[in-house]
Amino acid sequence: MGRIRLVGMAGKVPALPESFAPSPDSVFSDQFGFFSLDSNVPGLSKVILDNLNMKDFSEYRAALEGRGKVGFRSHKEMFQKMEETFKFCACCSKLPRNLPDPSLLRLCAKCLNVYYCSKECQKKDWSLHKKFCKKLRVVAIDRLVDWLLHTGDLPFPTETWTHPAKAVRCWDDWLSMQGDLTARMELILSGKNMTDLWTNACRPRPEEVELRESVWRVCSEFLSRPLTLGLGIQMFLLDPYSRPLTIHLVGAGHNETLGARTTDLDELSRMFPGHQGLEVVMVGPEVVKGPIMRPPLRAFGPRGRVYISAYKGLYHEFWEELVEKGEAARPDLVVGFHPGFHASQGLGEGWLPTLLLLRDYCIPSVFTMYNDGELKYSVQILMELEMDIKGTGPNPFSSQKPEQVQSSPNKEPSYCNAFYLNFQGLLEDKLEEED
Repeated sequence: MGRIRLVGMAGKVPALPESFAPSPDSVFSDQFGFFSLDSNVPGLSKVILDNLNMKDFSEYRAALEGRGKVGFRSHKEMFQKMEETFKFCACCSKLPRNLPDPSLLRLCAKCLNVYYCSKECQKKDWSLHKKFCKKLRVVAIDRLVDWLLHTGDLPFPTETWTHPAKAVRCWDDWLSMQGDLTARMELILSGKNMTDLWTNACRPRPEEVELRESVWRVCSEFLSRPLTLGLGIQMFLLDPYSRPLTIHLVGAGHNETLGARTTDLDELSRMFPGHQGLEVVMVGPEVVKGPIMRPPLRAFGPRGRVYISAYKGLYHEFWEELVEKGEAARPDLVVGFHPGFHASQGLGEGWLPTLLLLRDYCIPSVFTMYNDGELKYSVQILMELEMDIKGTGPNPFSSQKPEQVQSSPNKEPSYCNAFYLNFQGLLEDKLEEED
């Protein structure tokens, strides 16, 4: 049938429209170009590097990859330095150093998130800022509470599933199995790390109801990943009870692997209790060293357990070096969180070989997107590659934690894994033409 057409045989891919050029407003500003931050706020990238005590971007990248360290004398200094990277006028984009008096830069008293260099700028920007002020207050709280993931306080412990996976269709269904969360929440809210957080953050501790809601939102982002993997298993009718399954997580970066623990995806075992074994291999050029940086399995892992491994490099390199040689299992499912097709400068050096490989080997694949616009662009790209798109839509297990674009805060927040699209192989009419 001529179905397996590898990269060199794929033929010419239609040029992508100019709308796919990188945008400084992209939530992928770090992944696709650290200095794109400067497009909105000139000099912001240097402010970030200075506050991390780094000379250049290579030191920043080395720290993310575990080849360097970010040293702070105290947690208070860490939070102060982090907050300084958000200090610029949301109206005119001036940094403190570009003002005659840096102390003129003041926080919005309502959201405690954005700054203004003068009353004139604040008044000028209010018609826009008032649309997002309440949401940005939520973002500001979540940004700090997120630190509790690194202390181990979050996520809160979860319960055994009392319903089959197919009956759990959304967060409300999942929460209904968790019982009363009060005790688990109180343990976090009254804990030493939560107290230290607000002591060191140098801002008033929010009301308990705000913190309780923030803890849930931060947990939802963490849990969104394993639940989305489980959703992909169900979309393609894979049966984890009849045989072990291998999932490749493509395009994994420091978001998934920085500080990752080997237990991070254990919710999958609660989703499919008694499964035959699940392996998730995180593959990407920005994979960060840590406990999960261990070789993929040749044989299947232990029954009822989720085994996480990682490979630092591009997916087609991983395929050629390990999968084709039998050093790693072929995937039953491939998942990509926020591949960012619409923000990359072209698919050729990054995603194109991977997409063609997934298509030509007819591998069940699921990708997630931050928003409807990204979903639309991604669908267009995959259609140009003649992919057989099976479905698209809102992800029922989207993160509930809003994300702002650091250098352009007065925009509608985005949410991790908000939308999905799934595809497998070539369109049928294209297969018929080849036959």
